[in-house]
Amino acid sequence: MNSLWTDTAEISKFDTLNGDINTDVLIIGGGMAGILCANTLQNAGIDYVLVEAQTLCNGITKNTTAKITSQHGLIYDKLIKSNSIEKAKLYLEANQKALASFTQICKDIDCDFEHKDSYVYSIDDREKIETEVIALKKIGVNAKFTDNLPLPFSVAGAVRFKNQAQFNPLKFISQISKGLNIYENTKVCELIGTVAITGHGKIKAKKIIVATHFPFINKHGSYYIKMYQHRSYVLALENAQRLDGMYVDELQSGLSFRNYDNLLLLGGGSHRTGKKGGNFRELREFAKKYYPNAKEKYFWATQDCMTLDGIPYIGRYSANTENLYVATGFNKWGMTSSMVSAMILCDMVQGKNNPYTELFSPSRSILHPQLCINAFESAVNLLTPAKKRCPHLGCALKWNSVEHTWDCPCHGSRFDKDGKLIDNPSTGDLK
Repeated sequence: MNSLWTDTAEISKFDTLNGDINTDVLIIGGGMAGILCANTLQNAGIDYVLVEAQTLCNGITKNTTAKITSQHGLIYDKLIKSNSIEKAKLYLEANQKALASFTQICKDIDCDFEHKDSYVYSIDDREKIETEVIALKKIGVNAKFTDNLPLPFSVAGAVRFKNQAQFNPLKFISQISKGLNIYENTKVCELIGTVAITGHGKIKAKKIIVATHFPFINKHGSYYIKMYQHRSYVLALENAQRLDGMYVDELQSGLSFRNYDNLLLLGGGSHRTGKKGGNFRELREFAKKYYPNAKEKYFWATQDCMTLDGIPYIGRYSANTENLYVATGFNKWGMTSSMVSAMILCDMVQGKNNPYTELFSPSRSILHPQLCINAFESAVNLLTPAKKRCPHLGCALKWNSVEHTWDCPCHGSRFDKDGKLIDNPSTGDLK
C-alpha cells in the first residue's frame, strides 16, 4: 500500500548517529516540517542536527496529496468570528508567504511543481460558500464564487483561490535534503532538559524542535487532550478525469480531487482514527459509478493531527519549556503549515521576533467544543475493557479490518497486526 510518491522519487540515505555530539539546535523528526526547519537553519548559518528514528519521510509526508495552498477549507470566516479580521489576515499572510517560499525553492528543483487554482466546494450549502467569499473580501482576497465545476456531480457553490500549487513532495525532499546535517535510524528515547538520549549516544543541544507529527512528550503541553488524529484515504486512478485545479469538499467527510501526471488522485473516506468510516470502499464505489473505465494504480491512507480551533500549534512546546519547541496539528494542510513552522521556529530559536508567533502559539486558549469531545473519547476508551492497549496512555485499541492494524481512537497511535509501531504518539511497540 505504497503511495505513488514512493515509486516516483528516491531519497538519499543518511548515516546513523553513533556517539555523543553537541549542537545549537536539535530537530527531532524527518518529515516535511523537520526538513524545512533544517533547510531554513542551514541557509541562515545556524548550527543544527536533524535526527529521524527511521528514514526520511517514512511517516506521514509520503502519504500526503501535496497541495500547497492558503485555502484551508472554509477557515477564514471562522477565524474572523472566533478571533478577528486582523488574525485572519495574519493566517492568510503566513500561508501565502509559505506558498511563495515553495515557489522560490522549486524554481531550481525538478519536483513537478505546478501552479493551480484551488477550490473548496459545498454540495448542498450555497450560503456557507457565499459567507466565506464575503469573509475573504474583508481581508483583501479577491476570491471568486462559482457553482460551475468540472466534477462529475453538481455543487451548490465553491470558492476559488487563484494561483496556488501542487507538486511531488518526495522529489522535493530528495533535492533539498542533500547536504543537510541529518542522521537516520537515530531514535530519541528520552529528553533530559535539552539533552537527547539516543540508542547510541547523547545529543547536547541549546534548543530543541520537536517535529514528530504528534508530539511524543506527554508531561508538557497537554497535546493528548488538545488534538486527535483523523484518517483519510486516496486512490490514484488511470484513465479517469483530467481536472485543471485542486478541489476539496468543505466537509471533513467529503471528497478531494487533483491530478498528477496521467493520474487522478481521489481522496476521502475520512474518519477519526480508531473509528469506522467510508475508507477505500467509499472511494472505490464512487470511482466505479463516475469513472467506470478507470484503473486503480495506487491506493494509500494517511492521518492528520486536528487541533481544537483549526490552527496549527507552532512555537514553544509549552509555556514552561523555554528552549523546547514544537510543530504539530496541521489539520490536513501539512505543506504550507510545514513551511510556516520553519519560518516561525527558525526565528524563535535565533531570538528573533516573528509576527505570527502569537497566532500559532501552542499555549493559546483551549476553551473550544472539541476539547469536550476529545476528553469524552479518551475517558470512554480508557475505561473500555480490552486486551490490546496503547502504550502511549493506555487507551483500548480498535482492530482496523481494512488496513489490518490496531488503531488508538484516543490519540491515533497505530500498530501492525504483530504489534509493531506504525504511527505515533506511542514511542514503542505493543508488549
